[in-house]
Amino acid sequence: MKVQPTIVAISGFSSNVGKTTLVCELLRRLPGWEAIKLTRGHYRSCGRDPAGCCVSDLLRDEPVIRSGREANYQIEKDTGHFWDAGASNVHWVIVKDGQVETGISEALARVKSAGVLIEGNSFLDYVKPDLAVMCARSEGGKVKPSARRALMKSDLVYLSSLHADAALARKQFDEWRTSLTIGLDFGNLPIFTREDLQWFISLVCQRGALSTSLHTAVAFQANQ
Repeated sequence: MKVQPTIVAISGFSSNVGKTTLVCELLRRLPGWEAIKLTRGHYRSCGRDPAGCCVSDLLRDEPVIRSGREANYQIEKDTGHFWDAGASNVHWVIVKDGQVETGISEALARVKSAGVLIEGNSFLDYVKPDLAVMCARSEGGKVKPSARRALMKSDLVYLSSLHADAALARKQFDEWRTSLTIGLDFGNLPIFTREDLQWFISLVCQRGALSTSLHTAVAFQANQ
């Protein structure tokens, strides 16, 4: 009987909020883990020019899943970054609306490692991860509808910043939340930054059913 891998979800307010960077940081600290990249494409029905959608030519009547280095390694693309960060395998899931549940289920069935990082928002409607992280810039910004739904299922908020240290990032985020005219329900979600990554790795180890050998490897990696 196949053992369910530890699942860590990495979602985000919008594009360019540090999701891929966080996944790579975690892959470097979780040796042997795999990664899943979920991409929802559009084709005509969205009202956009199909030629302007970066994956419109890849959409099919069934979810498209590209697993393995030969199938999805591209320099400067998210999947390429995952491989370069040390992922033992990467699965790129390309779907239309209505294919997310099937696509993510098929990708998870291919995972052979003790744990997997999944980047995306909409799959949280169908998957219950061991930990769910919402990524945001310290200055806040635009929040996509899918992120609002994902936030309700998140366990923590990760703040990324191009220039601010942890203290300033938290201050900026608090100021942004205070300025909102339409509230977002953050509840009592813990907030962490890059400076807290080792604490987060420990939390992952506590939540997930990691093997003794992997746990030892994580501890060794953290001390290097």
